[in-house]
Parts: sequence; structure tokens; C-alpha cells
Amino acid sequence: MDHKADLILNSSLGLELSTEDGNILGNLMRAVNLADGDYLIEEGTTDNALHVVATGKLEVVKNSGTGDAASLAVLREGDIAGELSFIDGQQHTVGLRALCDSHVLSLDRESFETIIDEHPQLVYKVMRAI
Repeated sequence: MDHKADLILNSSLGLELSTEDGNILGNLMRAVNLADGDYLIEEGTTDNALHVVATGKLEVVKNSGTGDAASLAVLREGDIAGELSFIDGQQHTVGLRALCDSHVLSLDRESFETIIDEHPQLVYKVMRAI
């Protein structure tokens, strides 16, 4: 099993996945490295991606209207983010900012859709996890 697959299987996305499923998803996902303070997602943007926090912490932030960002939650290793934009392609209603150096695995919807016909059970399991 490769490193990406291991991270996926140990996340909330991997609860129902087999090792083979993890390897398939790992091959579709790209690694994103964030420094402390970097944004993975900015409020109001779209990226059509599902994100898994592999290491580090991400803060969920919302523009307060005064130019400041209000902290809503903190995502930790194994948490997933971007679910709604991944499903419907709409703009993100919140931002995600790294609270420390962090590593994220991102799955673009277009890449995910390439496995629908060949691996429908895997697609079903991922959607259940979301």
C-alpha cells in the first residue's frame, strides 16, 4: 500500500474502503503542501475538489464583513473538507487556512468521475463518506 492510500484509509473518507480502493483513490489525488497561514480554499472561490487533511490543522474561516476572518472550526488529520463544492460545483461559503505546516490530499471531481463506470462501488462508498 502506498503512502497516499494509507492516509486515505486512516481518514473519515476511508471508513468503508478496502486497501485496493485506497490505492485507486490515491492514484487520483494530488498532494498539496501548505505553510502556516496559507489558504487551501478562499471563501467565494470554486475548485470542485474534495480535500483530506493528511497532516497539520486547517482553520475554517468566514469573512466577518469587517475585513477580518472569523474562526468557525478547526480540521485535523483525517478530516475531509470541500464536500459541497465537490458535489455541486458551487462557490465555497467559507475559507480554509493552515494553522501550521500542513499536508492535504485533493481529489478533483473530474478525476473522480473517470472511475464511475469501472469502480461504481468505490464511488458509492466515497459518496456515503461525504
